[in-house]
Amino acid sequence: MWLALWFTGIAAVVVVCLVPGQDLPRVPLSDKVEHALAFALLAASAVQLFVRGLPLAVVAAGLLGLGVAIEFAQAAFTTTRAMEAGDVAADAVGIAAGMLVAWTPLRDVLLKVAGSR
Repeated sequence: MWLALWFTGIAAVVVVCLVPGQDLPRVPLSDKVEHALAFALLAASAVQLFVRGLPLAVVAAGLLGLGVAIEFAQAAFTTTRAMEAGDVAADAVGIAAGMLVAWTPLRDVLLKVAGSR
């Protein structure tokens, strides 16, 4: 169930990044902050699902690849979005921040929540 929820989050980020910006609610944040927060949330969630080491490194690389793919998709498939290297940089900052959760007590929060049932 948790893995499916994580993949749903990934799908939501892709959709939000590809729909016309004017169709989304206005948020008083920079586009780069939005990218960083979205990818930080995905990465921090991944920390709950995958073990540290190679599996989590692969997930981090995959999330960065997703960020790059989103930028290419914006350039190729939308007329209202533009490919920006700064967005990928913000994604990378978010991924790094989210991955840092792996070395904090928050690493096992999902186990505590799921185990309390």
